[in-house]
Amino acid sequence: MASNSTQRPSSSSSSTFVSKWRYDVFLTFRGEDTRTNITDHLYSALIRNNINTFRDDEELPKGGEIAPELLQAIEESRIAVVVFSKTYAHSKWCLEELVNIMSCKVEREQKVIPIFYHVDPSEVRNQGGIYEKAFTPHEENADEEKREKIRIWKNAMREACNLAGYHVKVDSHESKIIDDIIKEIHAIIPKVLYVNENIVGMNSHLERLISLLNIQSNDVRMIGVYGIGGIGKTTIITALYNKISNQFRSISFLKNIREECTKESGLLKLQQQLLDDTLGVKGLLTLKNILEGPNVIKNRLSSKKVLVFLDDIDDLRQLENLAGERCWFGHGSRIIITTRKKYLLTADRVNYMYEVDKLNNEEALQLFCSYAFENHLPGMDYRDLTHQVVRYANGLPLALKVLGSLLSGKEPKDWTSELNKLAEVPNMDITKVLKISYDGLDDMEKRIFLDIACFFRGTRAEVVTAILDGSGFYAESGINALVDRCFITISNKVIEMHYLLTQMGKDIVYKECPNDPGERSRLWRYTDVCRVLKKIYVVIGKIEGIFLDDGSMPKQMKFTSQTFKRMTRLSVLGVSYKRVKLSEDFSFPSRDLTFLDLDGYPLPSLPSNFHADSLVYLCLRNSNIKQLWKRNLSLEKLRCMILHGLKQLIEIPEFSTMPNLEYLTLSGCVSLESLPGDIHKLKHLSHLHCKGCSKLTSFPEFKRNIGKLVDLRLNGTAIKELPPSMELLKDLRDLHLRNCKNLESLPDSISNLSSLRTLTLDGCSKLRKLPKDLGRMPCLETLSLRSVSCRLPSLSGFLNALEELSLRNCNLNGGVLNNIFHLCSLKVLDLSLCNLKERGILTDMLVGISQLSNLRALGLSHCKKHSQIPELPSSLRLLDACGSIGTSLPPTHSLVNCLKLANQVPLPLLEIFVHFAPLREFVVQYVPLRGLVVHYFPL
Repeated sequence: MASNSTQRPSSSSSSTFVSKWRYDVFLTFRGEDTRTNITDHLYSALIRNNINTFRDDEELPKGGEIAPELLQAIEESRIAVVVFSKTYAHSKWCLEELVNIMSCKVEREQKVIPIFYHVDPSEVRNQGGIYEKAFTPHEENADEEKREKIRIWKNAMREACNLAGYHVKVDSHESKIIDDIIKEIHAIIPKVLYVNENIVGMNSHLERLISLLNIQSNDVRMIGVYGIGGIGKTTIITALYNKISNQFRSISFLKNIREECTKESGLLKLQQQLLDDTLGVKGLLTLKNILEGPNVIKNRLSSKKVLVFLDDIDDLRQLENLAGERCWFGHGSRIIITTRKKYLLTADRVNYMYEVDKLNNEEALQLFCSYAFENHLPGMDYRDLTHQVVRYANGLPLALKVLGSLLSGKEPKDWTSELNKLAEVPNMDITKVLKISYDGLDDMEKRIFLDIACFFRGTRAEVVTAILDGSGFYAESGINALVDRCFITISNKVIEMHYLLTQMGKDIVYKECPNDPGERSRLWRYTDVCRVLKKIYVVIGKIEGIFLDDGSMPKQMKFTSQTFKRMTRLSVLGVSYKRVKLSEDFSFPSRDLTFLDLDGYPLPSLPSNFHADSLVYLCLRNSNIKQLWKRNLSLEKLRCMILHGLKQLIEIPEFSTMPNLEYLTLSGCVSLESLPGDIHKLKHLSHLHCKGCSKLTSFPEFKRNIGKLVDLRLNGTAIKELPPSMELLKDLRDLHLRNCKNLESLPDSISNLSSLRTLTLDGCSKLRKLPKDLGRMPCLETLSLRSVSCRLPSLSGFLNALEELSLRNCNLNGGVLNNIFHLCSLKVLDLSLCNLKERGILTDMLVGISQLSNLRALGLSHCKKHSQIPELPSSLRLLDACGSIGTSLPPTHSLVNCLKLANQVPLPLLEIFVHFAPLREFVVQYVPLRGLVVHYFPL
C-alpha cells in the first residue's frame, strides 16, 4: 500500500532534545467513504498549517497484514486522528490500525481525536445499527482466535468513542469543524524551536526577561531587546519562546523580519503569517494589501491573549504595520521585539528595553571551547592561543562560534597562523553580519562611524562631537544614531566601540583602495603611511586623516613640509614624535586641520605659517614647546587644548583668541606662573585642569560667571588663596585643591557654590581656617579634608546629599562628631589617624554613630584615645580598625544585625580589618557569624 506524509520533521523535533515523535499527526480513515471529502479537506488544512502528517490512504489487500513501516508510523505520531465513517468497520485494516493506536495511547501517551463523519457516535461506541451490520461478515464462521480478535477490535472502538471528539453531521459546516480540529492540534503540539545546545549565560537572560514580562499580570506588555549584530538576540528570544509559550494558546514567531521585508510583498506576508499563527488556522483571513493589515490585526486580536515575537525589526514601518500599539492586542498579551536600532523602542511604544551585553571572559571561554574542543578544556598547547582568540572576540557570541568552528581540530601552528591573519584581515562570516547595520546608515553617519573606528575610539564624547562639528558633520545627531544602532556606547562620557566593529570599520577603509594607501581616506598603519610619504611628487588628496600611536611605529619616519603640501584634504593628524624626525622648517599647510595631536612635539613653537582657522582639538602633550605660536592667531573653533607636561611652557596666549574653548588641561606645566587675566571671556569653558603647576601662585579674578565651568583642578599648585569671585561659578561641580601646600584660606563665599558636589582639600597643611558655612552646600556629595590641621567647622545645615566624608589625620572635637551623626545620606566615613583636641576618649564621642543608617564603610584605623568600637549601624559592610591597639571588640549583636539586614547579598556580607587581641576572644565571638570575613593581623 502507499502512504503520504509531509517531508519535514515534527515541529517538536527541532528542540534541543531528540524527540520520540517523528510525526505530529497520523490520519486513519476508510478511503471509499472520505478520501474525497472530509479527509481530503482535513489533510489539506493540516499541511497548510505546517502540521507534519502521515496519511494512510490505501486499503490493505485482502488477507494482508499491516506493514511494519505503518506500525512504526503509528508509534512515532504524537496525535492520531481517527475518522469513523459508514463503512469504517468493514475494513480489517482500519480496525487493526485502531487497535495499535489505542495501544499507543496507553503505552506512549499518544493523543487520540475521533471524528464521527455522518455516523451516530453512540452506534459506533455500542456497535449498533450500521456498525452492528458491519461486524456481521467478520463474525461469520469465526473460530476462537478470530472471535478474540473481533472482541479486541470492539473494545478499541469503544475506548476511542469514549474520548472527546467531533461529530460531523450531514448538515454540519465542515470547514468550521476542521478549523476547530486544527486549533486543538496546535494546542497539543509543544511549541518548541531549535536552540543550539552550546548556549552560555542563557539562564540569567531568561530570568531578567521573564521578570520584565510578568506574565501573571493582565496588562499588555511590549519588551524591546536590543544589541549589536551577533550578540545573541535571536537565540535569547528563541529560548524565551520555548520557556513561556506553553502559557499561551495564540502564538506567532516572525523571524528575520529585516530580511523578509526586502523580498516582494515581504511585509504583507508577515502580516498574513501573524494572523494565521494567532488565529490558529492558515488562510482563515486573507489580506490583499499592507494598508489593510493594521486594522484587521487590531480587530481580530484586540480580544485575544497572544504571544508575539518580532525578530530583527530595523524600520519603523515594519513595527507600525505588525504591532503598532499595545491596544491592538488583548489583555495579558506579550509582544517581544528584537532590533539593532534602540531608537525604535521609544517609551510610548514599549514598556521596557533590555540590552544584551557581551559575554564576560568566563562565559566567552566556555562558549568558545564548546565549539573548538567539543566542550573540553584546551590542552596545554592551546591554552594561550585560546585566550588570544577569546580576547579578540571580546565577548561577541557570533565571533566565538565562528572562530571556534574554524579552529576546531587544527594544529597549534594553524591557530597561530589564523590569529596573525585576523590581526590584519577580519573574518568575513563575522563581518558580513556586522556590516548589515553599517549598510543601513546614511552617508554622514557612515563617515562619523569610520572616524570613530579609525581615530576616536576611547575619546570623550564631547571632544569627538566638537571635532566632527568642526569638519562640517552634524555630530550630535550622528553620534546619537550610532548609539541607537548599537555601534557605540558612551560610558563615563567616553565613546567605546566593540573591537570587531572597529576592525570592520578599518576594513571598509582598506577596501577603498587595497593596493594604494594614498587613495584611501584614513591611514593608521605605519607601513601605509611610509608608502605614502615616499610619493614625493604625487598629489594624495583623498587622505582625510592620519593617526599613528607610538606602539605602531617600529622605526623613526621623516615628516617633511613637501609631504603635507600634497595632502590637501587632511583634517586629522595624530602622531608621536618619539618616532618622527621633523625638519626645522616644517609646516602644516592644510587649512582643514580640525584635530592635531603631536605627542612629544620637539620644536619650541608651532610653525610660523601654522593655520588654525578650523582647529577644534589641539594636543601637545609632553612637548618642548616654550611658546605656542609666535604670531597672533584666531582660534574661533578651538574647543579642546591639552598642554599636559609642557615643562618649558612659561605662558599661554590670551583667552580672547579662543572664545569657544571648553577644555583646557595645563597639568604638569611646572614653569607656568600665571594664567591670562581674561579668563572670564571663556564663556564656554567647562573643564580647567592645572594639576602640578607648581609655580602657579595665583588664580585670576572672575569678573562674571563662567556659566559652564563644572570641573576645576588646582591640585599641587602654589596658590595661597582663591579669589572671592569664585562664588560666581554657579555651575561648578568639582573643586580639587589637594596638596596645595601654600593655600592659607578659602573665601567664605565658596559656601555659595550651590551646585558643588566634590570638594577635596587633602594635604593643605597651611590652611588656617575653613569657611564657617561649609554646611550650606545642598548638592555636596564628597568632602575630603585629610591632614587638614585647622579647626573644623560645624557640618550641620544642608549637607543632605553628602555620601563620603574623610577626616583622616584631623583634629576632632565632640561638636564636629555630633554634627556628623545627622548626615542622613552618609555612606563612607574615614576617621583613621584622628586626634582628639578635647578631654575624653573617641569611643564616647562615637556612641551616636549607629544613627547613620546608610553607612557602608567606616575607617577607624590607628586612632588614639579609642578604647572600644561602638554600636555599629546595621548597614555597615566594611570596618577598618587596623592599628587601633588596645581597642576592644565591637558588640557581637551589632555585627549580627549587620549580617541580618544584608541576607540577600552574596557573601561576604561584612569585612573587618583588625589587630584585635587576644586572638582567643576574637575566635570565640566572631568565627560563628556566617557571612563575616575578618582580615586579622596579629600583634
